[in-house]
This record gives sequence, C-alpha cells and structure tokens, in this order.
Amino acid sequence: MSAAPPTAEALDGVRQYGEAALRVLRTILATQAGAIATAADWIAESLMEGGVLHVFGSGHSHLTAEEAFHRAGGLVPVNPLLAPFLSPISPPRVAAALERLPGVADALLASHDLRRGEVLIVISNSGINAAPVEVALKARDRGLRVVALTSLAHSRGASSRHPSGKKLYEVGDLTIDLCGAIGDAGVTFPGWAGRAGPTSGLAGGLIVHALGAAVVARFLVKGLDPPVYLSANVPGGDEHNRALEARYRDRIRTL
Repeated sequence: MSAAPPTAEALDGVRQYGEAALRVLRTILATQAGAIATAADWIAESLMEGGVLHVFGSGHSHLTAEEAFHRAGGLVPVNPLLAPFLSPISPPRVAAALERLPGVADALLASHDLRRGEVLIVISNSGINAAPVEVALKARDRGLRVVALTSLAHSRGASSRHPSGKKLYEVGDLTIDLCGAIGDAGVTFPGWAGRAGPTSGLAGGLIVHALGAAVVARFLVKGLDPPVYLSANVPGGDEHNRALEARYRDRIRTL
C-alpha cells in the first residue's frame, strides 16, 4: 500500500521547524564562535597536559552531555558526569524534582576525579535549577574552568531555583549561548498561543562538536596526534579506539 501524499499543513510544519533551527544554528556561528574558540583553547591546553574534559547536563541537556561522549569523530578523553536520575530516563516528575534539589551535586561529584586546571562543560538550557548551578560552583571551587552552555534569553527571563539566587551563566568562567527562544521551542502558528519545536538539542550538538573540531585543529598545529575516535564500524576502528581508551581508562568512569 502506497502512502498518502503529505498534507500542505504537515509540509509547512516541517519547513517552519527547519527554518527556526537554521536561524538558531546560524546565530550561534555568527555570535558565539569566539567563545567556542576560547573554550576549545582551554580544553586543548588541558588535554595536552594529560587532563580530560568533563561534561554535565541535567534534564534533556543530559543528551548533549552524552553527545560529547564516545562518538566517532569525537574526542576520546571525555568524562561524562552522567546521572540518569537527573534525566528523562527517570520518571520526568522525579528527575525534575531532583534537578531542583540543593545538595545533589555533592553526591554526583564525589564519584568523579576532577582535577585543577581541567575543563567542565555544564549544559542547562534554562540555567536556573540547583543541580547545574551547584555543579558549576563546586567545580570552580576545585580549580576547574567551567564553560556554561545555556540560553541567555531564557535564563535572563526566569528566576533562579538555587539558594544563592545565581544562574548558570553567572557562575561559569565562560558562557556559550544556545541562542534559543524563551521556553526553547522555536515555531509559532497563527491563532495558537503555544510554540513547538525545541532547538536546544541541535544547538548543543553543534557547539559540542564544534569544540571538538577546534581542539583537533589546536593539536594539529602543535604537531600532535589528536585523541579522536574512529567509527567502530570501519576496519581497524575497534583497535584504534581501544588503544586510545587505555590511556584514559583510570579517569573515565564509563569506559
């Protein structure tokens, strides 16, 4: 049975989301390239000195932290601070409550080896909940450089849920704007007050992989071989990846 042709309304929805997504991605490249390059310089410097890159995200930003980890073409020395109880893998109402709960960061960071001079990327679209703010604050206390990935439009338009009253962009060493709308969704429709089509996942993926590419460029200009994953589905990929992972296995809990 052949599928019915798509309706004009559905095609218009596809087009509108595509245009909204491209606007956000182009805005990031036009306005955030300098901040991304600075963060890449910090990461490259740390990795060249034997460090690893740490990444944390809660809520759906957990997915962006995963995107940075164990990907073909991505950096090998990436330690994700993954906490399924802070992600939609858990019942969303439970995860949302824990994300807003002060003190969760202590339990999370206690199981990771965070060292002075290394870089931690903290991802939170809203940047107002307790967990990402606390992770950033405690990492800075330990001497790490903290890069905040957050939506400045959303964060500036909402109240902090951390006892300090601070938001993520106010406690990091460097902020990279996800450039999305308040509430994340980027598509509007005539006669409807709501919005559809979140953009923060695409934005986070662009930034994470742009950081990786910039770090590789820094390694190459120094005449160094960058620690980058090959696809496990190409000849020699498994052997290449295992050899690199062996260098960092004692630092990356999830390998």
